[in-house]
Amino acid sequence: MPFFILFIVIPLCELFVFMSVSEHIGLGTALLMALLTAILGGIIVRYQGIQTLMNAQSSLRQGHMPSKELFDGLCIVAAGATLITPGFITDTIGFLLLMPPVRDALRNKLGSSAKFTATGFSAEYGEFNDMKNHHRPQDPNVIDAEFETIEEKDING
Repeated sequence: MPFFILFIVIPLCELFVFMSVSEHIGLGTALLMALLTAILGGIIVRYQGIQTLMNAQSSLRQGHMPSKELFDGLCIVAAGATLITPGFITDTIGFLLLMPPVRDALRNKLGSSAKFTATGFSAEYGEFNDMKNHHRPQDPNVIDAEFETIEEKDING
């Protein structure tokens, strides 16, 4: 059913809306608007994507799981995909996903209905869950790693 909606219903709705808009403002103007929204959307997606990446790096440096930034990044990627798809409906969805208040509302709605976890971390507010199993290095030059010694006989079989 989702594929039917995605590949049949949405394109038909886009065609209907595009034809209706072009009847009122002209085909050339409608095509120009579609091109300009794609260009403007691309610029905004690029800017917000870089900002979100920098915020995620900052969050990681502070020892927090960047769950907000990961969700924002997913929304920005989805916005980019909808903005390069020609049509006014997908452009509206794309620009809505680029608005931080809309992303916050989506995050709150999804966060209240589900809890996302990863080993040792909770994506809820990006804090450490189990501090006795995980520690934050005090020195930023320290790299915490694990290793395993592999014997040559294990490699050759």
